[in-house]
Amino acid sequence: MRSGLKLAVGVVTLLANVGFAPSRTTYAQSAPQPSGAATTTAPPATPEQAALLRKTEAFVRELFAWGPTFQLDLGPLQPSASPDFYLVPLKVTVNGQSDTGTFYVSKDGKTFLRGEMYDTTKDPFADNRAKLHADGSPSKGPANAAVTIYEFSDFQCPHCRLLYQTLKQVEAEHLDVRIVYKNFPISQIHPWAETAAIGAHCAYVQKPEAFWTVHDLIFDNQDVISTENVWDKLVAFATQSGLDAAAFQTCLASPEAKTYVAADHAQGESLAVTSTPTLFINGRPLVGGDKPTLDQYLSFTRTVTTPVTPRVLPSSNSQ
Repeated sequence: MRSGLKLAVGVVTLLANVGFAPSRTTYAQSAPQPSGAATTTAPPATPEQAALLRKTEAFVRELFAWGPTFQLDLGPLQPSASPDFYLVPLKVTVNGQSDTGTFYVSKDGKTFLRGEMYDTTKDPFADNRAKLHADGSPSKGPANAAVTIYEFSDFQCPHCRLLYQTLKQVEAEHLDVRIVYKNFPISQIHPWAETAAIGAHCAYVQKPEAFWTVHDLIFDNQDVISTENVWDKLVAFATQSGLDAAAFQTCLASPEAKTYVAADHAQGESLAVTSTPTLFINGRPLVGGDKPTLDQYLSFTRTVTTPVTPRVLPSSNSQ
């Protein structure tokens, strides 16, 4: 299965089975901000809004049979894409485990709505594109590519290894596409993923093109890497890639490298990434990255962009 915090804490179906939109930032347990919603802190609830929240909580408990053992935290009420509805963040806790989601309630309190709401007058992926940036990140493909794939990945995730193999096909079939790699290790269930991400970054710092060699070696050897041997494996991969082993180990132990990986992770959280792999194709999210859907997105995106000069494929010894 794909990695995600909900799997780590065990609340796999608490909100998913009742149709709530997932939290934009599950790791931080904060509320989502769908397209059209305000990003500023909500003001204190008015007496009318507080009454609406109490009425809505009673309705939600009745609808889903959530008795007193379920702790519900609703609000604060936030603007939504519709002026007639509030966006309502929801956190549910039972048996010490929590899950988060969102729903909508009309301002007159008469309508409860689950799912996602969009402002049809706006580009639904513009906010995503504004948050994505490639500066300082490993990438392949032309810098002025018409289509850019941002890949949020975890080196210990089995589905990420499958995507790694898929993207090799994409590179060969779509020479005008740029791929930008972002780290999203899910340490709660993948204990050596963060260390591997730090090691790959250290390869990039020392020699940018070596990142892809180390990247490939990690995925190719995923089955034999463990928490106990990950450091030694990374040093061996670095040496195999022609890097200075001493400098690599110094970087591997540095707080700066860990901070870089954490910054990638935070960027993913801001984009609602909660599982790996998650892709953004010119801002359009794709969880899992199956080949047919990825090809569909690339084909569609290319029809509304300007073509660029295709890149030259690297040799078989490097990426």
